[in-house]
Amino acid sequence: VQLQASGGGLVHTGESLRLSCAASGSGFSTNRMGWYRQAPGKQRDFVAIITSDARTNYADSVKGRFTISRDNAKNTVYLQMNSLKPEDTAVYSCRVWVVPDGVGYETAYWGQGTQVTVSS
Repeated sequence: VQLQASGGGLVHTGESLRLSCAASGSGFSTNRMGWYRQAPGKQRDFVAIITSDARTNYADSVKGRFTISRDNAKNTVYLQMNSLKPEDTAVYSCRVWVVPDGVGYETAYWGQGTQVTVSS
């Protein structure tokens, strides 16, 4: 399983960005897909997660501003980030839980991070 994330960049306060993370490979099914972020000098924090049946959960700090979604046909998860704030500045990484064919348990993979910088 390979994960390719994209969509980061430099924006101003109040602007929007959309991140995407595509899982490629074969011989597996995708369960949960999520986003995490790590600001400089801080630990990596949970941002949002979506299950295979599209149930979602968000960190309190992004509720109402960020929306996670997925395209199962493309094995891709998205993070629409609106009303961005300087405190959203971080490296954003996707995490995907898959079940290999014929295996009865999940394995989790991290995508490479994508930098999001919000200037005031």
